[in-house]
Amino acid sequence: MIIAVASGKGGTGKTTIAVNLALSIPNAQILDCDVEAPDAHLFIQPEIQDQILVSVPIPQVNEAQCDFCGQCQKVCAYNAIAVLRSKVLVFPELCHGCGACSYFCPQRAIREVPQEVGWVEIGKKDDLRFVHGRLNIGQPMAPPVVQAVKKQAEDLPMTVIDAPPGTSCSLVTTLRGSDFCLLVTEPTPFGLHDLVLSVGVLRRLGIPFSVVLNRADLGDHAVEDYCQSEKIPILMRIPFRREIAETYSRGVSILEEFPTYRIAFEALVEQVEKQMQTRRSAEKI
Repeated sequence: MIIAVASGKGGTGKTTIAVNLALSIPNAQILDCDVEAPDAHLFIQPEIQDQILVSVPIPQVNEAQCDFCGQCQKVCAYNAIAVLRSKVLVFPELCHGCGACSYFCPQRAIREVPQEVGWVEIGKKDDLRFVHGRLNIGQPMAPPVVQAVKKQAEDLPMTVIDAPPGTSCSLVTTLRGSDFCLLVTEPTPFGLHDLVLSVGVLRRLGIPFSVVLNRADLGDHAVEDYCQSEKIPILMRIPFRREIAETYSRGVSILEEFPTYRIAFEALVEQVEKQMQTRRSAEKI
């Protein structure tokens, strides 16, 4: 089973939930797909065993062979290439590496060259397998690195994915292929606003989901009211406690400092599995 842990905004405790969930499952793996700011490694402290560079194909134009017909510009959906009277301009920051320009070039004047955009690191901590990616500074597109992280996933019984915050392309790329998603939020107006956006994305993707409410005893009841009205289960409530915040600030997992929480995270996994079983049974009817 692949469980993604996501949130509409940063700072809700998404990584906290993902890390402790993974640590509570034997022989599991965690994929940190928040490649612009990965931090799961700070709490897991894995031994890195391998590193893989990630690159994307960028067009390179042979202007001596080009007749400046403009066909490459026409087929580029991202405006990453512009044809002038006697010059072709390529904008690597906009290129998605789809290869359409080189494929449709009638003069075969375009070839693709790799451009490094980040890297993936693979490691282990005890029986927990660990994979995360890092986007190079200045690179605008994270999805290629996210895809590279997911490609390194092994066929294990349980995979936990720490998704990037927000509802952008990076999140959609991360969520695709997941069996279930836990949306981590907080009882604040900002938390509710971004939760609504995340719910819309998951419903569009057709991925079943539930909510984990962090700092549950702060703020207001708007998030709980929304979940009740939308029939979204809240599977876990974590209270605001100073000792938990202090533990997090030291880069220590909740399970390591407070072993009694293991029962709560194990129960969270059981509830997800029950929801998946209920969904499968309903689909057979």
